[in-house]
Amino acid sequence: MSLTEETEERAGAVSAALAQDRLGVPSVVFFVISASAPLTVIAGVVSTAYAATGVTGVPLAFVLLGAILAVFTVGYVTMARHVVNAGAFYAYTAKGLGRPAGVATAWVALLAYNALQVGLYGLIGSAVEPLLSEWFGISPAWWVIALAAWALTGVLGLMRVDVNGKVLAVLLLTEVAVVVVFDIANLLHPVASGYSLDVFSPSSFFVPGMGAVIAICIAAFSGFESSVVFSEETKDPKRTVPIATYIAIAVISGLYALSSWAMTVPVGSDKVVAASREQGPGLLFNLAGQHLGATIATIGSVLFATSIIAALIAFHNTISRYIFALGRERVLPAVFGRTSPRTGAPINGSVAQSVVGLAVIVICVVFGLDPLVQLFFTVGSFGGLGVLLMLAATSVAVLAFFSKNPGLENAWRIRIAPGIAAVLLVVVLGFALVNFDTVLGVAPDSLLRWVLPAVYFIAIGLGVAWALALRANRPEVYANIGLGAEAAVGESK
Repeated sequence: MSLTEETEERAGAVSAALAQDRLGVPSVVFFVISASAPLTVIAGVVSTAYAATGVTGVPLAFVLLGAILAVFTVGYVTMARHVVNAGAFYAYTAKGLGRPAGVATAWVALLAYNALQVGLYGLIGSAVEPLLSEWFGISPAWWVIALAAWALTGVLGLMRVDVNGKVLAVLLLTEVAVVVVFDIANLLHPVASGYSLDVFSPSSFFVPGMGAVIAICIAAFSGFESSVVFSEETKDPKRTVPIATYIAIAVISGLYALSSWAMTVPVGSDKVVAASREQGPGLLFNLAGQHLGATIATIGSVLFATSIIAALIAFHNTISRYIFALGRERVLPAVFGRTSPRTGAPINGSVAQSVVGLAVIVICVVFGLDPLVQLFFTVGSFGGLGVLLMLAATSVAVLAFFSKNPGLENAWRIRIAPGIAAVLLVVVLGFALVNFDTVLGVAPDSLLRWVLPAVYFIAIGLGVAWALALRANRPEVYANIGLGAEAAVGESK
C-alpha cells in the first residue's frame, strides 16, 4: 500500500467514525434531561394535562410512567452492552426483529425526532417575545426568534459533542435550580385547608380521562432514551449508558411528580384544573410572581426560553447521529455517514437536520400556520407518539434478540423486565391512540387524530419496502444493517 493510499484510508476511517471518549456520565445525563426540557414540561405539559383532562392524578401518572420506563430501561441498557450503535432503536430492532423492522424503525425515528425538534421552533417565539417587549420594547415575529434559535442550534451541532454537553450543563443546571426554587415556594404557601396528598391517590387517577392523562404525560419523557445514541462517544459505554439512563429517569420522573404536586399546594387540588384552564402555562410563573416577586418570575421566564433552546440542541444532536448511523451503513446515501475530522461531529447529518428545521419554519410562515397550535402542539404530539411506538417495538426486539442469544445475561434483564415493559408499553400506546384527539386538542371526529398516526404506519411500510429492495439489489448493504461501526470497517477492507 502506498503512503497516499494509507493516508486516504486513515482519513476515511476517521470521517466515518464519531469522536470517541468524549462523554462521561454527567454529559450524557445533561443531553438526556435537556431533551426532556423539564421547565417546558412543568410549565406547559403539566398545566395542559390538568386542563385538558380534568384529572387531578397527574403526579401519580408521572410516578407510574417513570416506573414503567425504568422497567423498560433494564432491557434497553442491557441491549446497549451488546449492541453499541448511534442508531439505538434502529439497531436494536434490526438485531432483534430483523433488518426490515430495523429500517422501518429508522424511518419512524427520523419522523418522530424531527417532529419533536422542529415543533419547538413554534414555542420559542412565544417564550422570548414577551421578554424582548418588556426589556427593549420590540416585538419581533415568532419566526424571527425561531430563526435565531435555529442558527444557534445549527452552529452548535457542528461543534465537538463535549462542547454541546458543556452548554447543556449550564442551561440544564440553572433550569432545574429554578424549578426547585418554584417548587419550594409553592410548598411554603399552602391553601387554607393545608397540604393534601390526594393527587397521589389511585382514586384521583383511575377515573374517566385516565387514558388521556397517560397519553399527554408520556410525551413529557421523550428524550430519556437518547442516552444510547451517544454510546459510541462515551468513555465506557457499558458503564456510562446504564448509569446515565437510570439517573435521567429518576430525576425526570421525580421532578415531574414533585412539581405537578407542588403546583396544587397553593391552589388546592380541587381548583388546580380550573386554574390550569384559566391560566395555561402561565400558571407556574404567576404563582412564582405571587410568592417570589416579579424579578424571580422573570428569571423563570428567561430559563423557560433557555429550556427550549437546550431541548433544540439535544434533539438536534440525537437526529444528526441517527442520520449518521444510517449513512454509515448506506441505508441513507453514504454522504451522511461522514464526520468532521476536526470535531468528530456528524457534520452532514447535522446540516440535514438544520435544513429540515429551516424548511418547516418557512412553510409555516408561507402558509400562515399557528406556531403554537399547529407547529409546537400538533407536530410535537405527533413526535411523542412516534417515540412511544419505538419504545414498545424495542421492548419486543430486546426479547427477541436475547431469545436468539440466551445465556448472555440473567433472566431479569433479558426476559422478565423486557416482557413486562413490552406489555405495559403496548397498553400505554393503546391509551395514546384511543385518546389522541384529547392529546391534540381536537374534536373526537377530527380526521387529524387518525391521519397523524397513519403517517407512522405508512413510514413503517416504506421502511420495510426499502429494506427488501436493498436485500434484492444491494445485498452487501443489507448485510451491514444494524452493524454500526463494524459496517464502516467492513467496507474499508
